Formats: sequence, structure tokens, C-alpha cells
Amino acid sequence: MESDRDEKSYNKTIWPVYLLNGFNSIAFAGIIILMVPLSTLIWPGEDYHALEMGIIMTTLLWSSSISGLFFGRLIDKYSRVKALLFISIVRSICMILLGFAIPGQGLLTWWYFLTVVLIFGMFSGGSYPAIVSLSHDIVPLKHRSEFFGNFSVAGSVFMMFGFLLSGSLVQFGLWRYYFIGIGLAVLGSGILFYLIVKEPKRGVQNRELQNVLMDDSIEYDFKMDKDSMRKTMLSRTNKAALIEGIFSNVFMGSLDMIILPYLQTPPHNLSPLLTGLFIVVFGVVGRIIGQILLARLSDKLAEKKGIRRIYFIIFSLIGGSVTFVLMFFISIPFLTPEQGADIVLFFSFPATYMMGALILCSDAVSSLYMVNQPPVLQEINLPEAQGQIVSWNQFLENIGYGMGPLIAGVFISAFGQNYQVSAMIITVFVIPGTILWVLSLKWYHFDKNNIKEILKERAKVLETRKTTQDHQH
Repeated sequence: MESDRDEKSYNKTIWPVYLLNGFNSIAFAGIIILMVPLSTLIWPGEDYHALEMGIIMTTLLWSSSISGLFFGRLIDKYSRVKALLFISIVRSICMILLGFAIPGQGLLTWWYFLTVVLIFGMFSGGSYPAIVSLSHDIVPLKHRSEFFGNFSVAGSVFMMFGFLLSGSLVQFGLWRYYFIGIGLAVLGSGILFYLIVKEPKRGVQNRELQNVLMDDSIEYDFKMDKDSMRKTMLSRTNKAALIEGIFSNVFMGSLDMIILPYLQTPPHNLSPLLTGLFIVVFGVVGRIIGQILLARLSDKLAEKKGIRRIYFIIFSLIGGSVTFVLMFFISIPFLTPEQGADIVLFFSFPATYMMGALILCSDAVSSLYMVNQPPVLQEINLPEAQGQIVSWNQFLENIGYGMGPLIAGVFISAFGQNYQVSAMIITVFVIPGTILWVLSLKWYHFDKNNIKEILKERAKVLETRKTTQDHQH
């Protein structure tokens, strides 16, 4: 009963974050799923410009990662709710501006998209660190994987809907309505989030601080200094996670840039709408399994042994990469552009379901990473470092993620559109990250206990303040 009450309580407090994440995911998904159609929009009648479109994706991710470092420091000092409102306003304006692009102008149109995407990225970096920092002070530790699972599945469902919506609107020449409509939705969800979600006290969910912070007059106001940063944020487990993020995200960032052109260009020629439907049918099921069912399993198994989350992460990296590579060895039929838009025909092929099953498994297993990595980082960092450590991690992850599309574009071009070889080479980037997480199994307990001891000392300081205030009154 207590568990159900906790779950209901935190979801009631933070539910607009799911909507905000959902529309932001549609915005992001639109840019990804439209890589091939946008290339045609910019250069009508020409082959897919893999390198130029890869540069747009890399710019989006790198600008976001750099701005995240700036936002991370602000998030740990000021209101996270206000920061998310500001970010939503700028992101919505950028999406609307994309709807006013002039197509068919070659490099001129490409520079317009690149510039707007750059601004979009610069004001996106603080979004995820702010949400992770808020969840640290709103969501009980025993529900963290479940929260990140709900958060991710909301983004996934909205993203899959975005695949269908963007694909269908582009197919009928209504791409402007897509960008403008999503821009308005991001703005509306940002305002709703600001009106409903209240800024919580920092550290209120840490067991060592809960009692003293029940007093309304006591605030956790400790700030990160160089000594604390060296002892906590630069711990061995943190450093392993930070370095791992680069390598693993080169792989993760290349996935869409390999699978989408593989399906949408000759000889397979699937339409954007059919590609979106294919990914939705199998991807949503996989992500629901991973982000809801496996997330709850993670919380249950890790409630008393947090180190088990690291085992889930290791399994996720290995399983997700293997299933991804296997997709490219399924013999998808060669189709004309007309056949590639025929939904009934495509779903009549056995190979469709074989590849779909691999998409389902890959998404389910990969979800274990995203629902277990944030709780691990939260446990080994102080309340005043939640925004910064996530922004550091995001910075390095996005460097890797941003390199992914660029590296994928280079490999696809270098190997003459050989997607099987490109996929196998990209998978090699998973190996260093897996090794680092295996090594962190030795360091996790020490780093976690270090945080607990610091918080116990902080609790004593806050208790002294409380006693002093009581005597003064």
C-alpha cells in the first residue's frame, strides 16, 4: 500500500513532465525521421546527401551538449521549473521557424536548416539535466527506474506518433504544418508544466536528510566546491560512466542514420510513412516491455542491491548491439517506390516480421540502459551536483551521439552504401563502454557509501541550524 501511495503521489506531482517530454520527443523525432525527405526537399532530384544531413544531426547534438554545461550549473543554483519553461519557449520558436524554410534552394536551404537547428540545440541542453535533478527531489529512490521508464515510454510513444505524423504529412506535402504544429505543442506543454509542477526542496528524497528537511524553515543550501567535486563528481564510477558515454553513444547515435536510409533508399525504397508505421508496430511494443515492465523489475531487484542496476546496463549494451546488427542480415525484398508505399504488400513478407522481432528485442533490451543509468548516477552524487553531473554526462554522450551520424555517413559513403559492413564497424564502439561498466562493479559501493557519509554530516549541520532557530524563537 505504501508503494502504491508513493507512486501515485510522485506521478500526481510531476505528471506534466511526461507531456513536455513527449512533445519535445516528437520535435526531435521529426528532425531524425525526415533526414531523407529533407535531403530531397533541399536538393530535389538528387541522391541522399548523407554527409550534409549527418552534419545537421551532429550540430544539433553537439550544440545541445555544450549548452548543457552552462545550464547544468544554473540548474543546481536556481529554479529548475523556470529553466524548463524558458527552454520550451525557445525550442518552440525554432520548430515554427523550420516551417517557414524555402525548399529547393540547395545549400541556401541547407544553411537555413543548419542555423535554426543550431539555435534549437543551444537551448536544449538544460532540459534533461533539469528533469533528472527534479526527479531526484520528487521521486522516491525505489521508484526511480519506474519513473525513468514512464518518462522514456512517454517520449517513445510520442516519438513513434511523430514518425507516423511526420511521414504522412511529408508524403502529402504538408511538412510546414508538421513543424509549426509541433512548435505550438511544445510551447503549450511548457506553459502547462510551469503552472502545475512546484519547485521541491533539494535533497528531500535522500534518506539521510528527510527528517531535518521536513521543517519548512530548513533548506538544503550546500554548494559544490572544488574539494567536494574531486571527492564525489570525479569518483571512479562517475569517471567510468562519463567516458563510457562517449563510446556507447557513437553507436546509439548512428542507429537511425543507418537504419532509415537502409530502408528508405534503393533497393528497398520504403516510404517515410511506411517506415514510421513499421517502427511503430514493433518499436512501441519493445519499448513498452523495456521501459515499463523491465523498469519495474529493475526497481524491485535493485531496491536493496543497487549494484544490480549496473548488471542491467552491461546486459543492455551487449544485447542491444547484437540484435541491431542482426537486422541488416534479414533479406528485406527489393521494392520500387510505388511498392515501398504499399502497406499491405510490405506486411505480407515474412522478412518484415523477422526484422520487426529484432527491432522489438533491440528496443526492449536497450531500454534497460536508459532506466538504470540515471538512478546509478543519482545515488553516487550529492543533491547540489545532480544538474552538473547529468550535464557533464550529457556533454560527453552527445559528443559521441553527435559523432554517430557523421561516422555513419562517412562509413555508408566509403563502403558504397554497404549497410551491413557499416553496422558491424559501428558496433565495435560498444566494447569500451561495456568494459568500463564491468570495472565500475568494483568501485560502486565505495562511491555510494561516500555520498551517504557526506549527507549524514550535512544532516547534522542542518539539525544544528534547526536547534539554533528553535532557541531563537
